[in-house]
Amino acid sequence: MFTGIIQAVGRVRDRRKRGEDARLVIDTGGLSLADVAAGDSIAVNGVCLTAVDVGQGEFHADVSNETLARTSLAFLEIGGSVNLEKALTLSTPLGGHLVSGHVDGLGELESARPDGRSWRMRFRAPDRLARYVAEKGSICIDGVSLTVNAVDGARFDVNIVPHTMDATIMGEYRAGRRVNLEVDLVARYLERLVLGDRAAETGGITREFLHRHGFRAD
Repeated sequence: MFTGIIQAVGRVRDRRKRGEDARLVIDTGGLSLADVAAGDSIAVNGVCLTAVDVGQGEFHADVSNETLARTSLAFLEIGGSVNLEKALTLSTPLGGHLVSGHVDGLGELESARPDGRSWRMRFRAPDRLARYVAEKGSICIDGVSLTVNAVDGARFDVNIVPHTMDATIMGEYRAGRRVNLEVDLVARYLERLVLGDRAAETGGITREFLHRHGFRAD
């Protein structure tokens, strides 16, 4: 588990093909690895990866074909910047919200504009994730815990304060950028609870079921 509070910006030092999979070598920048051992988890752009080898200022992680197919890690290039967060412990302040590091889908940045000293960014989520995005709810974008300011169908707005722009890779974002999205854990479990016994049925959730229980289906 993670908190969505980025601890450092690292860089991709190397990317090696392993059949259909890949192994990443991540330079951790200012992130200390003194308390990290092989087998521990580190979130890279919001994706929970297992450190298989830990060195001086770097760690290696294997990325499966499934992860490459479902996240933006497939687009990483050598030298590219990444958000990093070590797994939380019982002594870690929960400054963001509980994040699992399991990406739900890829979103896309549609626009970014100044809003006072901050930036207002509008993203589009995949249609299947739109029902989990709620105004003033939480969402994780490339590992960053953020509050949703407005929702319009599958589009939603977030406000990026200067500190977040400086302490994460979000300052590099341009329109069209694809980002990792993880919706709030509570929303996913609530949906299953509402289904009750129907959760065991094949076929998933229908649009009629969502409307009948007061959920948006757009």
